[in-house]
Amino acid sequence: MSQDPLLPLRDQLALDRTELANRRTWLASARTALAMFVSGVSFLSIFEIDWVRVAGWTLATLSAPVLSLGYWRFYHKHRQLVRLEAEARRAALQEAQQPPA
Repeated sequence: MSQDPLLPLRDQLALDRTELANRRTWLASARTALAMFVSGVSFLSIFEIDWVRVAGWTLATLSAPVLSLGYWRFYHKHRQLVRLEAEARRAALQEAQQPPA
């Protein structure tokens, strides 16, 4: 998130906003997974009713895939953003090296 002299400010700010949105989405999925896990464990430790215990095990078990899917999505979007930023820098460098018309 540092200012690149080759990229216009508008493009740099757009990349920064997109990166921050990607991080915010990852944190939301981590928060959801944690809430699911805590809820499931709470259901298991507090209630003795069979269907509530099944719901507790289901919530606790599904929290791992939610966390994994959130990280997978974050990682792949981050790599895509890095590639897009590199392409934008390359295009800005080529444009800066062209002689004025």
